[in-house]
Amino acid sequence: MSSARLSFENLHASTVSMDGRAVLIQGPSGSGKSDLALRLLDRGFILVSDDRTIVRKDGERLIASAPEQIKGKLEIRGVGIVDMPVVENLPVALLVELTSEIQRLPDDSRERLVLGIKVPLIRVDAMTASAPSKVALALDRFGLSI
Repeated sequence: MSSARLSFENLHASTVSMDGRAVLIQGPSGSGKSDLALRLLDRGFILVSDDRTIVRKDGERLIASAPEQIKGKLEIRGVGIVDMPVVENLPVALLVELTSEIQRLPDDSRERLVLGIKVPLIRVDAMTASAPSKVALALDRFGLSI
């Protein structure tokens, strides 16, 4: 069955939110998903989920939540798993793909299909100091309004 027919998907993604809009952060293991999420939390974002996110289709939008077993938990390398305030059932507004190969001027492929719904996409190197600023700016400029 294609993902366009599914009503939900369990994604390998950390998710944070600002102003009621969720930002999915995807990348391979060790790419900095939790680290970037932690730095965004320091900017006023709120945790939705760390490392795994359940995304479900609700009409023409996607809703993000944490799997029950990891809700309110954030893994911080060198510190351990810590309890964090969490929000759930938030509309997805932006997808951040972590990579070290960033185009200076990105092409027009700034969206990705998730469950058949187009989500704005940016690519960020999580290890750069500017990564949280880029995510916040992209959420304001490209993120779906809810």
